[in-house]
Order: sequence, then C-alpha cells, then structure tokens
Amino acid sequence: MTINLSFHGAAGTVTGSCYRLEVGEQSVLIDCGMFQGDKTLKQLNYNAWPFDPRHIGAVLLTHAHTDHSGLVPKLAKAGYDGPIYTTPGTADLLQFMLPDSGGIQEMEVERLNRRNQRRGLGIVLPIYTEQDAQDSLRLLMPRDYGAWFDVVPGLRARFWNAGHLLGAASIELEAESGGESLRLLFSGDIGPEHKALQAIAAAPQGLDIVVMESTYGGRPRPKLNDAERRAKLADEVNAALTNGGNLVIPAFAVERTQELLADLTKLIAEGAIKRVPIFVDSPLATRITSVFAKYLHKPNGVQTDTKQPFQGGSLHFTGSVQESMQIEQVTGGAIIISASGMCEAGRIRHHLKNNLWRANATILLIGYQATGTLGALLEQGVNPVRIQGDEVQVRARIRKLEVYSGHADHDELLDWLRDRLPVRRGLLLTHGEPDAIAALRAAIAAWGNDAPHVTAPKLDECYTLSDKHPRLLKATPRPKRLDRYAEAEAISGHDWHNDYAQLMLQVQQQLRNAGSDAERRRLLRKMHRVLGKAG
Repeated sequence: MTINLSFHGAAGTVTGSCYRLEVGEQSVLIDCGMFQGDKTLKQLNYNAWPFDPRHIGAVLLTHAHTDHSGLVPKLAKAGYDGPIYTTPGTADLLQFMLPDSGGIQEMEVERLNRRNQRRGLGIVLPIYTEQDAQDSLRLLMPRDYGAWFDVVPGLRARFWNAGHLLGAASIELEAESGGESLRLLFSGDIGPEHKALQAIAAAPQGLDIVVMESTYGGRPRPKLNDAERRAKLADEVNAALTNGGNLVIPAFAVERTQELLADLTKLIAEGAIKRVPIFVDSPLATRITSVFAKYLHKPNGVQTDTKQPFQGGSLHFTGSVQESMQIEQVTGGAIIISASGMCEAGRIRHHLKNNLWRANATILLIGYQATGTLGALLEQGVNPVRIQGDEVQVRARIRKLEVYSGHADHDELLDWLRDRLPVRRGLLLTHGEPDAIAALRAAIAAWGNDAPHVTAPKLDECYTLSDKHPRLLKATPRPKRLDRYAEAEAISGHDWHNDYAQLMLQVQQQLRNAGSDAERRRLLRKMHRVLGKAG
C-alpha cells in the first residue's frame, strides 16, 4: 500500500493549513485554509494550487477558522465538486464565515483597485467572491463526533472533539489496502485544558502517524480556572475604565468574541466591573453568536456556567456601517469588541485609528498575533504604525492578556501527545513557527525510548508513510509557489513589505524632526544619491 502525505500549508508557519493525503489512486485534503500574516505569505492565497483540485476525491475540515477553511470557495471555483466532511457545528459556522470572507475580499480589492487606478497600476481580482462562497456551501456534509464514515474507497474517518472551538475536531483516519491498515490522526488545533465554552480535547491512542499542531511550542502559560480567568479580565477592564478612555479589544468574530461576552456578562452581574456600554462591532460576530446560542448547553456544544451569556442590557450589536461609525463619537467609558483578532482587516482598524492616538485609551490584545500582522507590531511596541495607508501615533496603553487562548500551550501539547502513545511510525509537527517547533521537538526527544520519531515538514514537501518512518520523497519536485528568498521571508513572518512600511515611517519622522527646510532638502538629496547608486 502506497500512502503519501504532502504539506501545502501550515508547514514552518502557523496559517494556511492544508494537507494532501494520497492512498493509492485516491487523494483527499485535510483542511483547506487561508494564509495570514505578511503580504508575501498572503500572496500564496492568490497563487495557483500545487495540485489539480479536480483530482481530489474528498475534503475533511478540522474546524471553521479561516486558516483551516478559508480557501474552500477557491477550491470549488477551481473545479472541485466532491464532498466536504466536517462536524455540524463547523458546517453551521461556515454558513456565515465563508460568505463573509468573500465579501471582505471584494470590498478590500475594490478599495485597492481605486488606489491602483490613481497610481496607474493594474487591477486585482479577489481570491473568490461572496457568491463563490455561497456556491461552495452546498458541498458541506456534516458528520457527528465519534461516528465512522467512508471518505473514499479504502479510507474511513471519524471526528473527535478537539476542545478548540465550537465544532472543532481532531480527525482519525484508517487506510486499508491488501490486508494492511494504517491509523492516522490529524490533531487540528488542540484546545487548552481550561477552555472557556469548550470541553477538554479527546482523541484515540495507539496510532501509526500523528500530525500535530505546535503553535505554542516552547511557550507555557499560567493554568487558570474560570474564576481566575474572569478576575484577570476584570483587572484589565477596571484599569482601562479608570484611565478614562475606551477599551478596544481586537477579537476574532468566532469563539473569542463569545468567550468575552460570556465573561463580561458574568462580571457585570456579579458587580466585579461597572455596567458600561459593550459594543460588538462585527456583523459576522453577531451572526456567529446566534450559532453559539443554538449549541448552548448541548453535548459537544457550548459549555458555560452562565445561563444566558450572550444577552444583557449593556450589549449592543452593531450591523450597519452607519452604526459602526457612530461608535467613533464615544471617546471614553465603553468597551469596543471588533474583528479581526490580529487587526489585519475589518472594522477593528477603524477603531484603532480612532483610539490609538489617545493617551487615555487601552488596546487589549487577547489572542495569538502572527508575526508581521498589525497586532504583532502593536505587541512589539512599534510606534507609529500604518493603518490603511495612514500613519498613526501609538499613545494608548497596549495590554496583552493570554488567558483566552484557544490553543494548548507547550505543556498541554506534551500532555496531549503522551495520551496518544504509542505513536509507532512517526510524529509530524506542523502549524507552528520554527522556534516553537524546535522547542517542542527538543522536549519530546527528552522522553527517550518513549519518544516517537519526529519530523518537521517544509512547505509543499511530500512524505511517504509506507516505510518504518515518514520519508521525504526528494524525487518529487516541490512546486515553486515562492522563490527561496521569499519562502524564507514568509516563514519568518517579516518580509520586504514590513521593511518598506517601517522605512517610510522613519523617513517621515526624520523629515518632521529636521530643524529647517534646508536640512530636509539635504536629507532628501542623500536618499536620492543612495537610490541612484542602488539603481
């Protein structure tokens, strides 16, 4: 039996999860995610597929987050017409998330094309449209947790609750051919041991191959129960409100916003924080909250000790652009929750432009900030920053609160893996940056004889799983989606676009601080000379 596994995303980086499993003549995808981060990495979303979508027999999705499902409409647009298996919760979330993604792309491309036309540049097309996303939804085929189902001939699967997000799953696969069988497990994103709204992750043990995420490798976090987590949030809220300005929280529309609402509602009811206006300024978050309400207090659904976590007199869900703009008139004493969580798109960028320059405002980062994103730049203390082409001074308090992470930390990843042992043929570490993967790999090696054979695949590498351990098929040429330098930049999360933006800010700062126009002209002549020599 020939079984090969190719890594077309989330290899050496955190986003773009997409693995292609070939079992004999059959080929399936596990995840079909969008790349997020710097512009070099996001360019992969526009590039051609490194395989023929028409030759894929089925797709299995671990969960609804964009970096795991966001390119499904592109796949369907390119000719894929097979089933997309996922859990009911994920299917319900995608009914809103994929069309929203298409709509955002259309809006952002329209804005970009207006700028390009003024600059004499060519137009850009969206990766897919809102209608493309709507059309792809017909392919979704929900399957319950724990129930085996046939994927393609010779391959069956079942979902396990990954404890990461409503509907999130680890995927167990069993391949059979000629009397031989191989058991595989794709972890998806693994939730922490104490996760707001979700039960603890579960999965089988005694596997041949495990493909495991490593997002927080090398990064342990304090272990907090529900009360301790809420106390941390209350401290941040009270400090922000005491400072007099708004508290702006960039939060993913899916899960993170609902977690915050549940805890804020509880804290207000207990009197731990003041009853202040809470604006949820994300149409997608509003729709997703209705899905969470549907699964409230149901098995494998939303678990919380708050009876009605998504309702309250202080909650205001904004829909229209006009309602969103009216929030800008509020200069203090409000909590503004808006997407996206990494500050890369959506209405959050308008709220940041309106609040970052205010010394009494607070920006609370509560999730993972991928390298190269605006959220990561704020976390690093970069000042000023560029938002939608404008320079914005950062005078607001920038705070970080990691108690809402949807991912298992370093120790929890190791605990999860121990519970899967023995892993007979090999462990493949994905969905992590190089340092995180290296830290996790070193910790696993310290287990000695219990340690599985560990491999860290690179983008578009293909491995055979038919040998004793996964073996790289060097004879199979890797598709050239990025040149070697661009790939290194994309993996590092810091590309020339970041350098360019930083340089422009430095130039503006130097010119502004110059003592006279004559000094400014001298600076500009120096730059012209340098550019002339470089040319």
